[in-house]
Amino acid sequence: MSASRGTSRPDPATARLAGWIEPVVGAAGYDLEDLVVTPAGRRSVVRVVVDRDRGVTLDDIAEVSRAVSAVLDENDGDLGRSPYVLEVTSPGVDRPLTEPRHWRRNTGRLVTVSLGPDGGNQVTGRITGVDDAGVTLAVEAPGKPGAKRRPPTPQTVPWRELGAGRVQVEFGRPEDSHEDTDEDQNEDTDDAHGPDDDGGGE
Repeated sequence: MSASRGTSRPDPATARLAGWIEPVVGAAGYDLEDLVVTPAGRRSVVRVVVDRDRGVTLDDIAEVSRAVSAVLDENDGDLGRSPYVLEVTSPGVDRPLTEPRHWRRNTGRLVTVSLGPDGGNQVTGRITGVDDAGVTLAVEAPGKPGAKRRPPTPQTVPWRELGAGRVQVEFGRPEDSHEDTDEDQNEDTDDAHGPDDDGGGE
């Protein structure tokens, strides 16, 4: 489970961490969206990205951080007692939409996505529906600057023809305020040091 979760094979150490962390995150009612372990000098940064349908608050981040920290403490012998910094956060607006749950959680938002078997058709549209068959988009028609905008065209795209989507930031829309909160949470991660708070193992 690396920075491109689901697209590359994780290294053995990260896979072992995922085996401990994912059940704990799932039991708390969240999805483990990413797990990245990055060397930082004599320490490692363990970055855990979680999400759920109703969103993630700072209190949720603290709850998950305590649960993940506890399971890492339980297995600190297998970690070699090397010092680490734990960061628990929620996905930012720049995270690609690659799973059905990602699209569902962003219903109503404007996205850019490549369509078709070869991904050669890029469109911008608003997510209006998500089901087992695929995603329905209100696709914006391209137009010249200053020209009168035509109404969006509904288009249902099956999952097999849907590439990774990118949420577009829209300024001035009331519903964008919740995305700002998510980005703030990405910065205000809950950190924990372990296994030895005094830097044991250095």
